[in-house]
Amino acid sequence: MYVTYKLSVLDRSRTRLHEEPSKALRDTVAFAQQVEDLGYHRFWVSEHHSVPGVAGSAPTVLAAAVAAATSRIRVGTGGVMLPNHRPLVVAEQFGVLASLFPGRIDMGLGRSVGFTDGIRRALGVEKDAMGDFEDRLAELAGWFTGAGEPTPYPGVHALPAEGLRPPLFVLANEAGADVAARAGAALVIGGLKGEGAMAAAVERYRAGFVPSAWREKPYVMVAGNVAVAETRDAARRLLVPEAWALAHSRTHGVFPPLRPAEEIEGKLIPSMSQRERGLYDAALRGHLHGTEEDVVTALGSLVARTGADEVLVTTSSYDRDALLDSYRRLATATRATALAPPASPDPAPSWP
Repeated sequence: MYVTYKLSVLDRSRTRLHEEPSKALRDTVAFAQQVEDLGYHRFWVSEHHSVPGVAGSAPTVLAAAVAAATSRIRVGTGGVMLPNHRPLVVAEQFGVLASLFPGRIDMGLGRSVGFTDGIRRALGVEKDAMGDFEDRLAELAGWFTGAGEPTPYPGVHALPAEGLRPPLFVLANEAGADVAARAGAALVIGGLKGEGAMAAAVERYRAGFVPSAWREKPYVMVAGNVAVAETRDAARRLLVPEAWALAHSRTHGVFPPLRPAEEIEGKLIPSMSQRERGLYDAALRGHLHGTEEDVVTALGSLVARTGADEVLVTTSSYDRDALLDSYRRLATATRATALAPPASPDPAPSWP
């Protein structure tokens, strides 16, 4: 059977060793232009606060810069963390974006809060603020749709958001898939292996989906790291900087800028403690990497198993040229597979 899916990009504006955060932000905008030329469907940016290795702290501001520098690709957030903001302000921000760039803005929302007590205090939220996510999501939707009149705030309107419908996406783990279903939103869920709890959550989402002003039918986007290179070893090496940074953060409490894979493999890995090495090895698992043939086959299998409509590629690496080459190889291989005449009754994945 034919399996069709779109390819999109999430860029976290990762900083590199000895580079200013401002360069990471400018590189994000330039990267959006490059992947637009490659034919990717969406380009999303993220929200992180007080993370030395991530420059993207204001996603709607960065999304505006990306949208202004591109012309066709959809632009959005992956995501705005709703517990950190008043729903009215979020509605106003997306209303401005959707008004300036009509038909191109996606509203991706998540439930995470700052990862330390200090960050949460600075943001004015508590760790349990994630529990209010569904209520905040309903309030946000109401500012766009006018649903639930009279509102708790008589005479207040979210301008220019009121009446607009930027597509709504909920970034969710297995439990959060039910929230996305009840909200009638598209689901964004991690797990490129498409197994176990993630696959079960996708099925629950589809079964429990309630049509809404945002979407009539369920829509599933699976997200994760995909690395493509001439050899499997080279593709795996692209994943090394992010895996090391994640292991470092869990043992030192600070998420660092990315370092070259050669430095990590030659100097840092040999000096790791047993616990650090275990976390590093774990961080390298669960991703798709390999040659074009390897990855296209794996993605086709993933989409066939999960019924996903779209794949959101989230890969970061120190070597920007190699990273762009990975995205180029993925785009070219997927397009070539889609355009090739099927060798059997089972067609290949389509290019968006």
